Amino acid sequence: MERPSDSSLIIGVAASAAERVQLARLLGEADALLLVSSADQARAFLELTGARPAVSSAVLTRTEVPSKVLPTIPLPAPAPRAPIKAVPEPVADLHLDVDRRVVRWKDRELPLTRLEHDFLHCLVEEPGRVWTYQRLHHAVWGNEHLGHGSHIHSVVKRLRQKLAHLGASVTIHAVRGVGFHLLPTT
Repeated sequence: MERPSDSSLIIGVAASAAERVQLARLLGEADALLLVSSADQARAFLELTGARPAVSSAVLTRTEVPSKVLPTIPLPAPAPRAPIKAVPEPVADLHLDVDRRVVRWKDRELPLTRLEHDFLHCLVEEPGRVWTYQRLHHAVWGNEHLGHGSHIHSVVKRLRQKLAHLGASVTIHAVRGVGFHLLPTT
């Protein structure tokens, strides 16, 4: 399959979370990716935005991906962005001591296991960016196996508890069917 241009939105339709994970894995390098659970949701999005699908669309076979990819939608040229802070303010106060494997929030710190440290290190490196299950699994466990994902959720649960215990105003947010990112608590 030919990759769409950098100025395209890819809409992927997959009924199950596992299929959306596979789509995210396949299309994760896209600049704009929307994963929905039904064609009706995709149509509603297209109607809501008034976007018109481009003629150059692709449908992948089931051996390539377990779902269909809807037509790509050309996006308008990006508007010039105002300078933004590299790290959201609350996230900047969260520090990882790589040598001692501890997380520090202001004047408090807690020890981390290797998995917790490596997982949080990924999220702190690029705060706000969504890390896919695949990318996290590769970075933390060192392989491509996703399995059922309970081991990832277990690490996330422990890290959320530790961040809450520290009184940190950041937490790990889940992006259903895709992965996780570190954001300020709301």
